[in-house]
Amino acid sequence: MVMAFKGTGASPGIALGKALVVEHKELVIEKRTITDVDAEIAKLRDAVQVSKVELEKVKEKAAKELGEAEAEIFGAHLLVLEDPELTGAAEAKIADEKVNADFALNEIKEMFVAMFESMDNEYMRERAADIKDVTNRVLRHLLGIKVVDLSALDEEVVLVAHDLTPSDTATMNKKMVLGFLTNIGGRTSHTAIMARTLEIAAVVGLTDITENVKDGDFVVFNGDTGEVIINPDEETKAAYAAKKQAFEEEKKALELLKGKESVTLDGRRVELAGNIGTPNDIEGLIKNDAEGVGLYRTEFLYMDSDKLPEEDTQFEAYKAVLEGMSGKPIVIRTLDIGGDKKLDYLPLDEEMNPFLGYRAIRLCLDRTDIFKTQLRALYRASVYGKLRIMFPMISSLEELLQAKEIVKEVQAELDAEGIAYAKDVEIGMMIEVPSAAVISDVLAKHVDFFSIGTNDLIQYTTAVDRMNQKISYLYNQFNPAVLRLIKMVIDNAHKEGKWVGMCGEAAGDQMMIPILLGFGLDEFSMSPISILPARKLITSVNEADMKKFADEVLAMGTAEEIKAHVANTFCK
Repeated sequence: MVMAFKGTGASPGIALGKALVVEHKELVIEKRTITDVDAEIAKLRDAVQVSKVELEKVKEKAAKELGEAEAEIFGAHLLVLEDPELTGAAEAKIADEKVNADFALNEIKEMFVAMFESMDNEYMRERAADIKDVTNRVLRHLLGIKVVDLSALDEEVVLVAHDLTPSDTATMNKKMVLGFLTNIGGRTSHTAIMARTLEIAAVVGLTDITENVKDGDFVVFNGDTGEVIINPDEETKAAYAAKKQAFEEEKKALELLKGKESVTLDGRRVELAGNIGTPNDIEGLIKNDAEGVGLYRTEFLYMDSDKLPEEDTQFEAYKAVLEGMSGKPIVIRTLDIGGDKKLDYLPLDEEMNPFLGYRAIRLCLDRTDIFKTQLRALYRASVYGKLRIMFPMISSLEELLQAKEIVKEVQAELDAEGIAYAKDVEIGMMIEVPSAAVISDVLAKHVDFFSIGTNDLIQYTTAVDRMNQKISYLYNQFNPAVLRLIKMVIDNAHKEGKWVGMCGEAAGDQMMIPILLGFGLDEFSMSPISILPARKLITSVNEADMKKFADEVLAMGTAEEIKAHVANTFCK
C-alpha cells in the first residue's frame, strides 16, 4: 500500500531504496518456572553462540577499518562470553531453580556488574560495562528482539528508527546507508547533525514512521522538503530517480567553487569551516574544500568508548585531525557531556532538567582529572597543526577564568616533564548561554575568540526544548531576541579585536548567511555538505548590501516577518 508522510527535512539529498527498521526495545525480563531444563540451557547456549559469531564479525571489521587497538574492545567482549564463571553460573541457576534462561542470565549479570562496580581498581570497575554490553546482546537473542548489526550491513538500505543513537551512527557501515527516517528529532538533533556530516539524506520528526514501515518496503524521500513515500508506484520512483540525478548534477556544478576564496563581491573574506565528530569526518571536509574545522565535538571519543579515553588515545585522535587538515585552523571543543549525551561508565545523578544542570564545562571544572587528561592530550597534539581550544557552556566570567587556570596548570606540568607543545594555541569559548552573550563585552577581554552555538542559544533564549515536537514552532533562529544577541556578541568581540565564529546549525543555513554576513561574522562552521553552497552565496553578494539588509532585519518585530523578508530578497 502506498503511504505518504511529511517530516522535517534534516539533511539534503534524494533517497530511493529498501527500508531496514532499527529497534531499540527495552529488555523486559520476567521470572518463569520451566519444566525442561535441558531445552532452556540449550536455548542459552544457542544465544551465546550466535552472539559470539556476531562479535567475531564486528571485531574483524573494526580491525580493518579502525585498527587493532579499537578492535580489542570486541575482543574483551568475546572473553566475557567465553568465561565459564558467567555462562556456567547462569546454566547452574537454570538447573537449580528451574527458571527461564533470560531471567537466570540477567540475575547473574546484575550480580557481576554490582561486584565489579564496587571494586577499588579502576580497570576492574570498567569491566562492568563490558559485562552489561555482552549479556544484553545475548538477552536480546533470548527474548527474540531483532538485533541489527549496523556495522555488518551488506546491502544498501534506508534506516528507519524511532531515533538513531550516537553508537548507531558511529558503528554503521556508512557505504550501505542511503538515508535516515526517524520518528523524533528536528534539524538540530544528533541524527540530523550526523546525517549532514556524513552527507546522508535524512528526514526526522515523522512521529510514527516505524509503525507504518516494515523491513523490505521500498522508500523514496526528499531530505530537503521532508516528503516521504512508502511503496510508491513506478511513475513516482522514476520522478524521484530524476530528482536524485538533478541533485547530483547540482553537486558537481558546485565543485567548480573548490579552491576559490570565500570572499564577497566587495572584498570581505570569511572563513568557511566544518563541524566534525571524529577524525574519520576529515575526509568529508577535504572533499568539500573546508578552510578549517570550526567545531570538533570531542564527546564522541568518550561516547564511542566503554571507559574514559586515556590521554594517549585522545592525543592520537587530535593529532590525526590536526595533521589531516594540513595546517588549517582546527577548533576543538573540550568535553561536552550531559543533557542528552550520557556515558554509561560515568553515571550522573538524575536531574529535573539536565540541559540546565551538571554538564559540559561544569562537569569538567568539578572533575578536573577528566579535564586535565583532555587538555594534556590537546596540548601534546598542538605541535602537529594550528590548534584552537574552545570551552562549552560558559555562563560566567568565573567559569572562564577557572578553566584558563587549569590550562596554565597543565602547561606547567608539561613544561616540568619536558613535553613540547605549541605556545600560540588560541583559547576561546562558546556563546550558547544568554548570560554569556549579555556580558560578552567582559568575556571578550579574556579570550582569543568566540564561537556562537546557536543550537543551544536559541533554546535557552526562547525557553524552548529543541527536542519537543509540540513546541518546535517556537524554536526559531529568526527570533528577533536571538538575532540581537548574536549581533551584540559580534560587536563586543570586534571592539576588543577578537574574531567570532558560529558553529551552530544556523551558520550553514542559506537564509541565515546573508544576515550573519551583515552582522560581520568572521567564520562560518557547518556540516561539510553545506560548505560549497554557502561559498556560492557569499561570493555572489556585497558585504555593504548585507549590512543594510541586516539593519532592516533588526528593525523587525517577529520571526515570521524576518523570514519572509529573507525569502523575498534571496529566494525568488
